[in-house]
Amino acid sequence: MPSLFRRSVAEAFGTFALVFVGTAVIASKYFPDAQFGILGIALAHGLVLSVAITATMSISGGHLNPAVTVGLLVARRVEMRTAGAYIVAQLIGAVLAALLVKAIYPLGVTRPIGLGTPGIANSIVFSQAVMMETVLTFFLVSAVFGTVVNPDAPKIGGFGVGLTLLFDVLVGGPVTGSAANPARAFGPALVSGQWVGQIVYWIGPLLGGILAALLWEYVLLPRRVR
Repeated sequence: MPSLFRRSVAEAFGTFALVFVGTAVIASKYFPDAQFGILGIALAHGLVLSVAITATMSISGGHLNPAVTVGLLVARRVEMRTAGAYIVAQLIGAVLAALLVKAIYPLGVTRPIGLGTPGIANSIVFSQAVMMETVLTFFLVSAVFGTVVNPDAPKIGGFGVGLTLLFDVLVGGPVTGSAANPARAFGPALVSGQWVGQIVYWIGPLLGGILAALLWEYVLLPRRVR
């Protein structure tokens, strides 16, 4: 097994890729030649997560999301020390990605969109936003357990998880920004100073990740010898 340092670097790199592409595609949408809408944003998120997980899963397991890491911790598939190192690495990767987006794109583009920080629609309340993020992350972490963790699943790398993020963004993008990942919300929020509703992107995803982990580990997956 690679050292914890190497695994943590892989987590930082993979999360960096997800947050950079996820925020940059939102910024690029505001240039005149951009002809894509929510579908293009969803595709970018789904594709980069698919590739990033596939690239890092043989090193770190390709978590790239504190909700995934916490879910695997609850399922006793990672140790506490590993989980802590991964979450710190994921947050660092997310912040570095947001800093790079800020350096590349004009202030007139990044400031109005809060560097791509997820936002909650004015027409919903706090509890509805939490429920949306919980459900979206439940699907995402379920995809991790069903296609990556499950030893009997077809070997498709991270593409099952990426496809899940794609439909998560299509459904939840207009409502909560569909972070389904605390790091995806934290990095841009820290760099832009846009903290409105940030707690939603921790409560919802962590709750959804834990619920998915419990369902898959103790009901759906084959019993493990512990």
